[in-house]
Amino acid sequence: MTPILTLEWLAWGKGLMTSAGLIMAIGAQNAFLLTQSLKRQFHWPIALLCILFDAVLITAGVAGLGVLINQSPLLLEIARWGGALFLAWFGYRAARRALDSNALTAADNGVATLRTALLTTAAVTLLNPHAWIDTVVLIGSIGGQYEAELRLWFAVGAITFSAIWFLSLCIGARWLEPLFRRPIAWRVLDGLICVMMWTIAISLIRH
Repeated sequence: MTPILTLEWLAWGKGLMTSAGLIMAIGAQNAFLLTQSLKRQFHWPIALLCILFDAVLITAGVAGLGVLINQSPLLLEIARWGGALFLAWFGYRAARRALDSNALTAADNGVATLRTALLTTAAVTLLNPHAWIDTVVLIGSIGGQYEAELRLWFAVGAITFSAIWFLSLCIGARWLEPLFRRPIAWRVLDGLICVMMWTIAISLIRH
């Protein structure tokens, strides 16, 4: 009788849990998708593009890119300081929205076109070194410890949670929509995004 928890499923589960521990933190990517989901603007294409980017980065990391970056002090320093600067800038923009008396109007306007939405998604993903650290370096390094035949299972597990998480943000935002009809809710959300972005930036600099 074949055991239920084979090595393949254990690797898949480890990938799922590793991805959950990293992706659920509110980062620039999650913040943008959540905001667009609350506005009901292009949120499904954004979620699908987030999943695609995560799949590519996770696969590249598990395939060996994560180990390569982890062994290069120069690349790690570039990722660390670049990520800190990007997140500090993202947090600054959120802070300005939180302090703006017209925050609700700005939030309602959102992105004008699908092209703008997708380009912004690409920017908050590919220009954010913190996303690379999570997917390529951290997930990739952990997955790279498995034997070659189990790395695929680990990567699939990590990608599975990524898909669950981004699609859940799209669906779950509908329940929060009545709350965000009030201007103060948008200002609180932007304030929390600012604090989280700056906290992550400081943690990158310190470690």
